[in-house]
Amino acid sequence: MNRVIILLCLLVFTSFNELNSDLVWGKIGHKVVGEIAERKLNPEVKNIVNNLLNGESMSTASTWADEIKSDPNYKKYSPWHYVNMPLDSEYDISKKNPQGDIVFALKKCIEILKDPNSEQKEKSFYLKFLIHLVGDIHQPLHTGRYEDRGGNDIKLTFLGKQTNFHIIWDIHIIEYLNMNYLQLSDELMLKDDVSFSLNPNDWVFETHQDVKKLYAEIENIDNIDKDYINQKIPFIKNKLFKAGSTLAGILNHIFS
Repeated sequence: MNRVIILLCLLVFTSFNELNSDLVWGKIGHKVVGEIAERKLNPEVKNIVNNLLNGESMSTASTWADEIKSDPNYKKYSPWHYVNMPLDSEYDISKKNPQGDIVFALKKCIEILKDPNSEQKEKSFYLKFLIHLVGDIHQPLHTGRYEDRGGNDIKLTFLGKQTNFHIIWDIHIIEYLNMNYLQLSDELMLKDDVSFSLNPNDWVFETHQDVKKLYAEIENIDNIDKDYINQKIPFIKNKLFKAGSTLAGILNHIFS
């Protein structure tokens, strides 16, 4: 009897985790960025990237940096996923986290990948981080305010469901699209090419301008309704496409 109960608990736990993993916009969004970037790589660069990833697709590799968060050995990399700063400031003049932040991390990744003396294993590690972090830096709430932890402490409802500002942008809006990452990537690849910078300081500047507007828009509301969602869907799609294009651009620049 006890064995049956244990097996049932394991089954429920496994099913819940599998379901939960499919509901993460971070996962879908990152896969879209990785997929778009891979489709935009120059052929010779694609071969180099494929070799560094040991044949793994960029869409699959894109979620690795989140998957290692639960491993204590990688705890020091947690601050690499974001930068918190005042809305009335900019990254260049704001106080820096001594443990690093997303801009520091992006520059570190690029530096290692450019270095001809870096070992293959090291390049692979930083490539997977770069793939992920270019996605993160294009999500506005990853440059949000320190005092509310990038919107995590701002309680809102999303179509009547209690949640928070950060999760709405990480999960709920893109989940509302009801598209898998390949469907969304196919749609976004129909867009015209966009211009982008190869400098992470420009990426964080642009995203911080975006987040200022998002904070202002929710000052007097406590529920995110369909009007808000439908208004933001084109914006999110544009951000995902630009993130994928930027990632391809920086990799083509590094390895060409």
